Amino acid sequence: MKTLLQLFILTGLISSSFAQDLHCGTDEMHQALFQEHPEYNAGIQRSYESLSAFTQEFAQHPPKSNATYVIPVVFHIIHQNGVENISDLQIHDAIKQVNLQFRKLNGDTTDILPVFQSLAADGQIEIRLAQKDPNGNCTNGITRTVSSLTTIGDHQVKSLIQWPPDKYLNVYVCVTAAGLAGHALLPAAADTIPQWDGIVMQHSYIGTIGTSDFFRRTVLTHEIGHYLNLQHIWGGNNVPNYYYLPVGQAGNCAFDDEVADTPNSIGWSSCNLSANSCGELENVQNYMDYAYCARMFTQGQVTRMHACLNDTIANRSNLWQPANLIATGTDGSNTLCEAKWESDRRIVCVGDSIHFTDVSYHGTHSRTWSFTGGSATSLTDSSTAVVYSSPGFYSIGLSINDGSSTLSETANDYIYVIPQNASTTNLNEGFENGVAGQFWQQNYTNNGTWVSSSVGSESTKAFYAPHFSASEPKNYELISLPIDVDVLSSLAIAYDWAYRKSTSGDGETFNVYVSNDCGNFWQLRKTYGPSQIASVLSIDSLEFTPQDDSEWKHDTIFVNSAATLNTHLMVKFEFVGMDGNNFFLDNIRAGDVNSLFVNEIEKKGFAVYPNPLNDKLVVLCDDDIQEINVFDNLGRKIPFQMKQESGVCSLYFDHLSNGYCTIKISTASQVFTKHILVNQN
Repeated sequence: MKTLLQLFILTGLISSSFAQDLHCGTDEMHQALFQEHPEYNAGIQRSYESLSAFTQEFAQHPPKSNATYVIPVVFHIIHQNGVENISDLQIHDAIKQVNLQFRKLNGDTTDILPVFQSLAADGQIEIRLAQKDPNGNCTNGITRTVSSLTTIGDHQVKSLIQWPPDKYLNVYVCVTAAGLAGHALLPAAADTIPQWDGIVMQHSYIGTIGTSDFFRRTVLTHEIGHYLNLQHIWGGNNVPNYYYLPVGQAGNCAFDDEVADTPNSIGWSSCNLSANSCGELENVQNYMDYAYCARMFTQGQVTRMHACLNDTIANRSNLWQPANLIATGTDGSNTLCEAKWESDRRIVCVGDSIHFTDVSYHGTHSRTWSFTGGSATSLTDSSTAVVYSSPGFYSIGLSINDGSSTLSETANDYIYVIPQNASTTNLNEGFENGVAGQFWQQNYTNNGTWVSSSVGSESTKAFYAPHFSASEPKNYELISLPIDVDVLSSLAIAYDWAYRKSTSGDGETFNVYVSNDCGNFWQLRKTYGPSQIASVLSIDSLEFTPQDDSEWKHDTIFVNSAATLNTHLMVKFEFVGMDGNNFFLDNIRAGDVNSLFVNEIEKKGFAVYPNPLNDKLVVLCDDDIQEINVFDNLGRKIPFQMKQESGVCSLYFDHLSNGYCTIKISTASQVFTKHILVNQN
């Protein structure tokens, strides 16, 4: 066999239906690392040669034990409070799927082609969620870190958090895994670059539930195979000489994966069970192929993984030792340490069900739920459904017992029950009373709290997210009471905001959502990224408070979908604060696009109409007017032609963009301002 060294494996596993759409990126990632860190090359080569020699010797005299190798694992969820912040239950399902596959307990092993049935092996490997963290404290083996690095998903995420890799397998769950389904560091590279040891996974390839599905369940098993020194079924690439073996290339037949009982293969991204490109039937159902019909590891692959677990390279031999299992709480002792639950919703309408699941740890024998104001299907089962008959905020509690000790947890105002019928047809919130009268806040983990400010947009009050002094990333959410917009053909949502970037960070976003199903699903209607969010162009390290109206931005969005405009629509504003500044929000208005803002200003006898405007704006005016200006939502003057006669000023525009503009009418003593919608049909 030809000696092959893989610096690290980055796998973009893809189904046959979209094999050409998801780029693997292995070649580019390898090349970049080779160029950027040539200093690692000699160490990786030494580790590779040492592990290869040990593996060859181990294969000659493998231990005759039926004992299972237990590997402690910790899942680090790197997220921005999006769908990538997957549930504990999805993690538990992933653990279950991996262990079924490694132990050859998956029911689909009966589908393995007859020629490979005798080679399919029980891997005698099990992963277990850690029950103790590196400091010996109780844990459920799942951490959650808010970071924009989740959208990158390369080795940088490991700098955010890493538990000692000689004690734990670190798995990172992100929005994307460098554009791939997942990637792992092989032992030879991990031995040289321990700070990069671990596996990074795209969230939609974890388990079979939640954001993933049954089709993708084998990807984590594939990555753990790499972690334990398995190459792709068709071989790998060589560093420092550097060549790359793309999947499915005829030339791959000349190479090998260093496992004797896996036939040479070109590698497959489709489930071609009759594949015979290298002179014999290929093992397309192998977990280390790309075909997505994986069912098995061979006996030779299992021996190779066991060799890795018995060698000191990358400290894999320490993971399963009894002392480490005790230290990580994976020895089966199951000490009760926290009462915890998950719910599928926290906002619900009167009469709708919320489902709760007990995810307490560890070793719960019995439990008792309490639901203030709610009616539950069971107060003792691990899962239960609850219905609330009256609107309001409600608390819940959970008490757990392991047979000798009891722990309890209570969460006040955990559930918000919304009336079935909306009591208003519009929103008009200026926060002038210092409270969000038509809005409420969600008290979630990592959620920040909006507070009243002493400055506003054309007023003295607003709500703001005091994020400048926050020590960690936070989400700040304001959710409206429901409004009835069923009769509308178009809904306008207008708002003002103020924000200045900070020199310490540039990852903030501002998002606007609507929901027409009691908050079960939120439709993203507008997002302002780091390049759009700032209302002040300067950047500095000082805490931000807007000084005048010129430091505010204004915008309006339109909702025209008849399916969305129902009798129970809610609006949500979300500021995602990373390392930046305070964010201010004011003058939230939502309603009929043709009448919501037609409240004519009657100051000094002025009136402005129509609102929204198309290409002509009329100002009922008197002789006190000295100047009229119109500005877009970025503060730029909009040119127009004006005709004035008999107390009427008619403004004609050559070009307007849909959204929001501001008219300023100046007299000798005052400036009067009005916001106008622009709706070009």
